[in-house]
Amino acid sequence: MSYKVETDRFLDDLEKVAQARREVANSFNSMTETLEKAETEGKKYSGELGLEREIEDVKIASNNYKKGVFRLLVLGDMKRGKSTFLNALIGENLLPSDVNPCTAVLTLLRYGSEKKVTVYFKDEKSPKELDFKSFKKDYTIDSAEAKRLEQEKKQAFPDVDYAIVEYPLPLLEKGVEIVDSPGLNDTEARNELSLGYINNCHAILFVLRASQPCTLGERRYLENYIKGRGLSVFFLINAWDQVRESLIDPDDTEELEEAEDRLRRVFQANLAEYCVLEEQDIYDERVFEISAIKALRKRLKQPSASLEGTGFPEFMGALNTFLTKERAVSELRQARILARQTSNRVREAVSRRIPLLEQDVQQLREKISSVEPEFKNLTNIRDQFKEEIQNLGDSKAKAIADSFRSYVLNLGNTFESDFVRYQPELKFMDFLSASRREAFENALKQAFEQYINDKLSAWSLTAEKEMDSAFLLLAKSAENYGSSYSKITSLINEKLTGNKVQTTGTSLPEDNSPAWAKWAMGLFSLASGNYVGVAMAGAGFDWKNILLNLITVFGISTIIGSVTGIVLGPLYLALLGMGVGVLQADQARKELIKAAKKELVKYLPQVAQEQWQPIHDAVKECFNVYEGEISDRINDDINSRKAELDNLLKQKESYEINRDNELKRLKTIESEVLSNSEKIQSVYNDFLKAVA
Repeated sequence: MSYKVETDRFLDDLEKVAQARREVANSFNSMTETLEKAETEGKKYSGELGLEREIEDVKIASNNYKKGVFRLLVLGDMKRGKSTFLNALIGENLLPSDVNPCTAVLTLLRYGSEKKVTVYFKDEKSPKELDFKSFKKDYTIDSAEAKRLEQEKKQAFPDVDYAIVEYPLPLLEKGVEIVDSPGLNDTEARNELSLGYINNCHAILFVLRASQPCTLGERRYLENYIKGRGLSVFFLINAWDQVRESLIDPDDTEELEEAEDRLRRVFQANLAEYCVLEEQDIYDERVFEISAIKALRKRLKQPSASLEGTGFPEFMGALNTFLTKERAVSELRQARILARQTSNRVREAVSRRIPLLEQDVQQLREKISSVEPEFKNLTNIRDQFKEEIQNLGDSKAKAIADSFRSYVLNLGNTFESDFVRYQPELKFMDFLSASRREAFENALKQAFEQYINDKLSAWSLTAEKEMDSAFLLLAKSAENYGSSYSKITSLINEKLTGNKVQTTGTSLPEDNSPAWAKWAMGLFSLASGNYVGVAMAGAGFDWKNILLNLITVFGISTIIGSVTGIVLGPLYLALLGMGVGVLQADQARKELIKAAKKELVKYLPQVAQEQWQPIHDAVKECFNVYEGEISDRINDDINSRKAELDNLLKQKESYEINRDNELKRLKTIESEVLSNSEKIQSVYNDFLKAVA
């Protein structure tokens, strides 16, 4: 599947998404007003219907769709042309993209009616607003400085958290936000910052360069942070036009074809494994050969100019398909689910309330008393599910912490073969020279950092798969518990009214589960497919960020600092003891690795022991948050059903209810909510036709 889309078509399709979001937001807002008015007026008539949770969920949805955006994260090593690419994409030379400067601050680019840059700091220092010229001048560094900072493992601006650039550009106005990250090699700490944004973005645009196909740093980043994590990644091979310029005879078409084919084979060998979706090869839909500078020059001369020959129409076509036909459709599908669920909940409450209006106080008390066993059964389902979550959480926390301990203790068994590719070049004369020894020690320290970071990243992927499988299991349990729960609530309705109450207006399976079960299954997420971690994040529960916050940022840096501090000292003595010229270079490298292993193995048990509890607690925290939200939602549902009956009883005890007026009011509420639900369904249907 391959499409070509020029800028105007891309913007038109994004406007269709923006319009659909606005219409959905308006319908949810109208639904909120109806529900809030219903509960306020209910206090004066037959009592409230217990719709607090529905009001809260719909109000949040209205706000989310009103502010809805597609967030794109741009990744890539230094000097790959990320900023030039972004400038070409947005159609203006906005971000620093000169020959020397490198972006040194993570920057969020979003729509604003006025041009503005705001820099946010890590401490309590107030944010700083500045103009674009000052931002480019103050927060970029040249490539030499970037390289020096990389070698020293320092950040260019350690006190800066991020910057927000606001600009009145068409692409941004249509609901696109772009996160422009510093180079991948800025420092491991900066990589962690980029990793923190990965889970909160809809797609990753990974920029490479044709003249430097898949460097070790790029492969490390893909292996550590992208592989196996279910992310949507578009690879942009920039400066493809320079392949011709590198030839001895640029006009030799045969030589050009051979050179391009060689490059394509290299990139495919390195990127193919990241371009598989549900066992389908989508390489042609995810990898694009572009010339950002050519595209930028065309757009600066004429914003609507054809970008044919730059690779942009092909890339924008694929991105357009992904955003509008996949992400937007999934997003609107979730709106439809929530709207129908709210309408069904109101229909159920009204259908239950109307027959009860005819009951006198004593009859109503007897009816309420008759359903107490069913309410107890609902709490039993809650307690059973809570216990299952807690037990699984305990089990997974111990298993994952134990797996980390075993993994760390086993590093010594594979260290000699693993560390070879990280080991810096060994020159004894350099090492014996005090002026050069520091550079060697820094290189060795960096090698250890990369080795440890890579190993921990590999383990974290295994841990993520364990978590995914656990929450998939809980999602299935939620479906089963939800089914049992719905049967009991149907019985409550039947005992109260004497009739079976229709709780849904459709026969779709997703409408048959209670709201709390839909949340637990991730049905409110904006994710497509069955990737459980993403589904849970969309539902408002992001266990990946919980783990990231509790383990990755602190744990890795602690381990790296401790290991390098302990190991490097003894290595220094070991190397001095070898003598100059006694050993050949290959043997010297082997001796170095043996000495490193000897010291590392001494320390590994301490690492395994110290990190076991933080990892155990972080995993358990994920399950605690999940269990807490589900308990709250089930409690809200049970309490609202009880309160609904108590409210009616209290009103009947106070005064005679005008049945005809109340019947009319309740039917109006039901009709208005249903009307807004149908509007959202219509928006969804119309959007499917518009993007077909």
